[in-house]
Amino acid sequence: MTISNLPQDTAGDIPLCVARALQEDIGHGDITAMLIPAEQEAKGEAISREHAVICGRAWVDEVFRQLDPNTSINWLVEDGDKVVPDQILFSISGNARVLLTGERTALNFLQMLSGTATLARQYADLTVDSEIKILDTRKTIPGLRLAQKYAVTVGGCSNHRIGLYDAFLIKENHIAACGGIALAVAKAREIAPEKRVEVEVENLDELHQALDALVDVVMLDNFSPFDIDNLKHLNFGQTKIEVSGNITNETVQHYIGSVVHYISSGSLTKHVQAVDLSMRLIE
Repeated sequence: MTISNLPQDTAGDIPLCVARALQEDIGHGDITAMLIPAEQEAKGEAISREHAVICGRAWVDEVFRQLDPNTSINWLVEDGDKVVPDQILFSISGNARVLLTGERTALNFLQMLSGTATLARQYADLTVDSEIKILDTRKTIPGLRLAQKYAVTVGGCSNHRIGLYDAFLIKENHIAACGGIALAVAKAREIAPEKRVEVEVENLDELHQALDALVDVVMLDNFSPFDIDNLKHLNFGQTKIEVSGNITNETVQHYIGSVVHYISSGSLTKHVQAVDLSMRLIE
């Protein structure tokens, strides 16, 4: 997948992310790569050492584009493809120093984003036969928000709000500072009537206040599956129901067929485990 095929905001963010990553790794120069003759050419292959869902091609491409646009990369997988141990992901050829200097940064992006996509696919598979959407949160690695949000969608889950600017999420401290749920929601409608308004509630009284305020989404914070079952008699109108907190494989399956429309989980991005990848030069 090329940068032009990605969401616009994400595509524009990739060169900035890559430039920062290269600068922190290379600094004033890769002194180990200087052991190799400056004009030497090389070829390499990257493989996965485990089962995974691949994500991050555009970041790898950008690493080597910034180091040397003459580097040639031949991808054998697409973002979203499932791979198995020892499967070749891409072959690469170009200046030997460039390949070795860019190897770690390129694989760092690929293994982290593939880890995010792999975990997202596991969650998405749990709800494949239902209308429930699994959402990420803002609990992302600093500086890699858009990259991880993209990886979540590659894995088959969906994005919550991207940041603090594209939707209202009114929580306990906002409610207290505004003087109540109704006042907070009214102010939100006044500030940006076109944006989604969501309220996080911690008990039934707050839930009723949010429903009376006709919010777009109510987030039920740490409501147990038993608590959710007891809400089936309520009239939610057009308000969608989201659950968050203590999300596990078991609780996700319990919510299928309930009043829940969305399940949000910070673990999609903050508990991610990088996929084990490797790149080796070949003859």
